[in-house]
Amino acid sequence: MWKEFKDFAIKGNMINLAVAFILGAAFTAIVTSLVNDIFMPFLGILIGGIDFSTLAVTVLGVSVTYGNFLQEIVKFFLIAFALFMMVKGINRLKREQAVEETPEPELSREEQLLSEIRDLLKNRPL
Repeated sequence: MWKEFKDFAIKGNMINLAVAFILGAAFTAIVTSLVNDIFMPFLGILIGGIDFSTLAVTVLGVSVTYGNFLQEIVKFFLIAFALFMMVKGINRLKREQAVEETPEPELSREEQLLSEIRDLLKNRPL
């Protein structure tokens, strides 16, 4: 059982997943700062000086801070867009690489002879 776990944990996929998770956490921190410190203040200025982080409504004595919720929605869309662009770029690179690596199929002797006969018949005068 230990050997199976070790093989599972050391596989490239598991290590790649761990690295992706760590990079995702760091990327989330960057996007959080971008949304909270840059986008939302500018959006607040455009709307009329509103600070989204303080937007709240009190219902039956409980404060519902919907401004933070709005910031999280903006953050989600930014992260989703960035990931979409990354995946799109990776897919384009994979397609280009697959086209470059695809060799011309080699014709069998029979196919070569048939091609020659076809060409001779095509060039024959009527």
